[in-house]
Amino acid sequence: MTPRYIDAHCHLQFAQYDADREMIVAQMLEQGVGAIVVGCDLASSRVAVELAQKHEHLYAAVGVHPNELPNIGHDMSNIRELAHQSKVVAIGECGLDYFRPTIVDDTTKEGQKELFKQHIALAAELDLPLIIHARPSKGSMDAYHDIITMLAEAKQAHQNLRGDMHFFAGGVPEAEAFIALGFTLSFTAVITFARDYDEVIRTVPLTSMLAETDAPYVAPASRRGQRNDPLAVIDVATKIAEVRGDDPEAVRATLLATTRRVFALS
Repeated sequence: MTPRYIDAHCHLQFAQYDADREMIVAQMLEQGVGAIVVGCDLASSRVAVELAQKHEHLYAAVGVHPNELPNIGHDMSNIRELAHQSKVVAIGECGLDYFRPTIVDDTTKEGQKELFKQHIALAAELDLPLIIHARPSKGSMDAYHDIITMLAEAKQAHQNLRGDMHFFAGGVPEAEAFIALGFTLSFTAVITFARDYDEVIRTVPLTSMLAETDAPYVAPASRRGQRNDPLAVIDVATKIAEVRGDDPEAVRATLLATTRRVFALS
């Protein structure tokens, strides 16, 4: 299949799809939708790889979400082993989350940063892009600013460092900082019902954007409140074109080309 769309971030391996996963994967094939299935811990990363190996139009990312830190410590040896599989195209989802942990103190932040540094080092070593999760504390951009600082420092030693800011919710200054570091920004179907993202979508170059679903989360306006799936990447691409006032087909083609470039997809 030559895809017309690629969902840059979904979790098709999650239990929400256990009843109808193969049907959804078949529908994706019919509608020309490929996807990167993203791990959040060792177990979900393993299943992501297994799923990608079964289907030509699926790829995998392996990593440990920052909120998994208390559960895994700093052992990345198994993630490293998984990352050598042929269908693995990125390291992640990894990053910093200052919103969801029950306690966010200096110890929490330093633990997350140490784990993130290990993902950065692995991505640089294997010449793979990062898929980065960033969620700032309420009313702040703190997680974004810490990630920008860490990436800028890391790029001094690893010029090949690159990747995507998953579910980007920062402002124009943060967007421009990530783009200057060689990172793209991906948007979900939240843009179909929230206007908070419009300024960034209009301002940054289209060639610095990706479309994703984060499925099973955040279904588009047409299916609000229901389980999401990678087919919603079509809604995301269409809405990006609408917000920018650009030709939908040109936007679709550019998003596809950028996703292929970032993740080196054949």
